[in-house]
Amino acid sequence: MFRTLKWLLLAAIAGAVLLAALAAWWLQRPLPLAPQAQGVVDVVIEPGTSARGVARVLVQSGLQTSPDLLFLWFRASGQAHRLQAGTYEFGPDTSPRELLRKLVAGEQALRRITLLEGWTYYQVLQALRQADALVYDLPAQASSAELMRFLGLPHKHPEGRFFPDTYVYPKNSKASALLRQAAQAMDRQLAQAWEQRHPNLPLRNPDEALILASIIERETGLPSDRPMVSGVFNNRLRIGMRLQADPTVVYGLGPGFDERLRRIHLQTDTPWNTYTRAGLPPTPIAMPGMASLLAAVQPADTQAMYFVARGDGSSAFSRTYAEHNVAIRRYILNQ
Repeated sequence: MFRTLKWLLLAAIAGAVLLAALAAWWLQRPLPLAPQAQGVVDVVIEPGTSARGVARVLVQSGLQTSPDLLFLWFRASGQAHRLQAGTYEFGPDTSPRELLRKLVAGEQALRRITLLEGWTYYQVLQALRQADALVYDLPAQASSAELMRFLGLPHKHPEGRFFPDTYVYPKNSKASALLRQAAQAMDRQLAQAWEQRHPNLPLRNPDEALILASIIERETGLPSDRPMVSGVFNNRLRIGMRLQADPTVVYGLGPGFDERLRRIHLQTDTPWNTYTRAGLPPTPIAMPGMASLLAAVQPADTQAMYFVARGDGSSAFSRTYAEHNVAIRRYILNQ
């Protein structure tokens, strides 16, 4: 009897050791993927999904293992309650241990997109269409007003309303969600810049600061010139002098315009032509970055009323029209 119990105990211990060894092997072994997965399994875990439900979704998405076995692993780890919702991708080297680590850490499948300073919103939409793993859910052929209504931002023009930055988004996110994020970022940055404005500006509100900042963004080749360019434009606005900013003319001629700017274009009236119309144009002409936002509300203390490009990215600033003509002959006409 004693000998029988002894053998039974030894058998139980051996079985436990074998089971532990098998468990350790399984936890380190990469999980096979379904053939249609093509090397990557995409998984979406909805908020509120239970640990058993997570195991079921993982298998349904293409991980070839038992959902009961995954659930037992989640429970045995003591971290079943810490699994996070989100969008994940798992490759062919993902073991059960690595799988659990990602789910607990919320290590989602992320992508990045950079919206550049000086882009128009047409260029933003084009970048969104071409972005990796971003669902383009914006209405096709929508007008600017229809686009902003779709985003829940009525009564605003889309130009200049999205802050240029690098945005990180979960795989298969919607373009509309990213645009709303960029619009909220612009609202924050614009409010922050407006709070730091100099006294006695000719700008009446943050929207006018945004418009001027967009012109500064497009007019400035050298970043250090921004405050001086802003100083010239603020000086002109203060006395009612036309801004005469070439980028506003180009914008008014439409997104398809790619010719060299000529005198006939400067004389072609549009709402954005600051050669034919005084004051600021009705909307921004591009997305300004934070440096241009600050420059618009913190202009240099200068008497300059004119500037011309030197040809190296910088500008030459002049106080009088006679000085400006000298700069034109030097830098434009090479005389």
